[in-house]
Amino acid sequence: MAGWSTDKGMAVCLPQANIDTDQLIPARFMSVPRAQGYGRFLLHDMRREDTGDLKADFPLNAQEGISVLVAGRNFGSGSSREAAVYALVDSGIRAVFAPSFGDIFASNAVNNGLLPAQIDEATYVALSQSLERGPQSITIDLGARSLQLGSVEARFSIDDSWALKLMNGWDDIDLTRHHRTAIAAFKNIRHQTTAWAWPNGAD
Repeated sequence: MAGWSTDKGMAVCLPQANIDTDQLIPARFMSVPRAQGYGRFLLHDMRREDTGDLKADFPLNAQEGISVLVAGRNFGSGSSREAAVYALVDSGIRAVFAPSFGDIFASNAVNNGLLPAQIDEATYVALSQSLERGPQSITIDLGARSLQLGSVEARFSIDDSWALKLMNGWDDIDLTRHHRTAIAAFKNIRHQTTAWAWPNGAD
């Protein structure tokens, strides 16, 4: 996947806490091959009428090209299904800002190039109030851990190793390789100080 450091997109707010993975993609759609795309299933039961038509007043339906979500606390809670992240990514979402996330969801997000940006409650309130008028342009600086939406300038937090993976487009193997010099140095020291622990002839 491609890495990124800055992004400018359109944001909407889903003013709801505890949006879980079953809401992000209901289980009945997970038999569809990923190659067909999961974007059309994102928040299916929340954003569509019983007839399948899109709800006109649902924030994500306001316009095409939405790439950033602002949501309430505990976003991505529930089951560990990675398909919830697939649905977001396949629909064009690059980042989600929330006061807190489900742990497994956040890890899955980073591994698929999606930014789970944690914000404090005051920032959430400021962003959600600004977005009451509808979608707005937002600029994200991942390196600086900052965002700007209209008059709102704020900071967000993310684990440093996760930010490194997102900025470089790395997976866990790439991240391990990034530390290969330190790993080799540790191995050499251990070999010298605990030679008794190494099998004969092992390097």
